[in-house]
Amino acid sequence: MTTATTRALRTPPALTGTTNARLPPAANPSLPSLTGLRWMAALLVFGLHVNNFGYFGGTGAHVVFWGFGAGATGVSFFFVLSGFVLTWSARPGDRALAFWRRRIARVYPVHLVTLGVAVLMTLTLAHQTKPVPKQALATVLLLHSWWHPWWQTLNPVSWSLACEAFFYATFPLLILVLRRLGVRGSVVLGALSVAAVVVLAWSDLHHWWTYTLYSFPAARLPEFVLGAVTARLVLLGRWRGPGLEASLALAILGYFFVPQFRPGYPATLCTLVGFALLIPAAAVADLNGHPSLWRHRRLVRLGELSFAFYMIHLLVLRAGTSLLGTKPHFGALAGLAVTATAFAISLGLSWVLYEAVECPARRLLLRRRKSSAKPQRPSQPEAVPARREAPAGTAD
Repeated sequence: MTTATTRALRTPPALTGTTNARLPPAANPSLPSLTGLRWMAALLVFGLHVNNFGYFGGTGAHVVFWGFGAGATGVSFFFVLSGFVLTWSARPGDRALAFWRRRIARVYPVHLVTLGVAVLMTLTLAHQTKPVPKQALATVLLLHSWWHPWWQTLNPVSWSLACEAFFYATFPLLILVLRRLGVRGSVVLGALSVAAVVVLAWSDLHHWWTYTLYSFPAARLPEFVLGAVTARLVLLGRWRGPGLEASLALAILGYFFVPQFRPGYPATLCTLVGFALLIPAAAVADLNGHPSLWRHRRLVRLGELSFAFYMIHLLVLRAGTSLLGTKPHFGALAGLAVTATAFAISLGLSWVLYEAVECPARRLLLRRRKSSAKPQRPSQPEAVPARREAPAGTAD
């Protein structure tokens, strides 16, 4: 999962009313609507897991399934969004090692802490599967999604983080290619990405593979590439997609079409185009100062917490089985009360993770290294103009 930068909300005067101005990458403005949308995707995943844990019975179960049974597509949204945001915020002349260092600082501290919580749960709670050391090590290194039997080891949602780690590994090459492609080349690459998802979904549907493609990082790469392509087109001022309202309608329509497909990777087809239209539409709305519900300050704040929320919420639900049992199928009121409690605990813990782990660890890992050697004084005064250094990590 990647976040859109959420510095002070603003609409750059130079961009108001136009999408045709090409921005220098270092000056790309913030896109708060993308952060707000990220919260909604995390909420869909939470609702899916509430459905899977069987908190509701009877009519309530049908309502929850109707609303959140397709919530797994929220992860596909994260993958497309990740490609968009990383391309949007890519620094000119950035080195691969510097990029990877920022990505590690962004995701690894929360991953390690939630992984530690998951390990503690396996040691203290009943009915928790204890992984073998190889599984645990693969999860620490974010390699576990490459081997399907291990894809949900310890903290199950970390499988998507393993996919993101693969995307990060490929991104320096991808951005190099994108910067050399013109508009037509970018459009062709985007079309090939959609075609790749179609082919992979068809082959998965017909069991051409010995294991599901849903959690396989290489199979999810086209979604990431598609997001990167749409960002490149917006940067070039050549995005011609529908507006925010129409794109949102298409995404919602695709979301509710998911039950018609087999669960898993093939369902990605239903929402891929809608998500690939919605994300740049929200970005253009921010650039042009058009109305957008998604950049409301509370949604943006929740979006900032969404990564931590995503990483902790399933552990909260899993811990709850010790008190509630497996699939308790409560009535409507009891189910709502339990869901609200699990949500409040997850949100509270995500705030703690964000404020006490994510932000401080990122600052610590990205602070500039100070030279241990004392600078030598010049023998004669030199007229050197003062130069201000840009704060580390501001582009992320």
